[in-house]
Amino acid sequence: MKQGVLVHDPESDRMDVRFGLEDYYGGLHCGTCMDVFVNNRWKPTRIEMDWGDKGWYLVGVPTDSLVGLRVRI
Repeated sequence: MKQGVLVHDPESDRMDVRFGLEDYYGGLHCGTCMDVFVNNRWKPTRIEMDWGDKGWYLVGVPTDSLVGLRVRI
């Protein structure tokens, strides 16, 4: 598994994982599984899209913004 942070790609309007300065996962799709670091532990989750008010979200991870969350995939 590689570790990085969640970022938003405005061109594709998708979330992506940035591993380094020029190293990206390549765009996340609904259902993509990963671990997110919350409360000092890794928690398994998956990313989904709510076409209403929520937008992109991680299942079981209550947060207002995904940008900057540490993940491994």
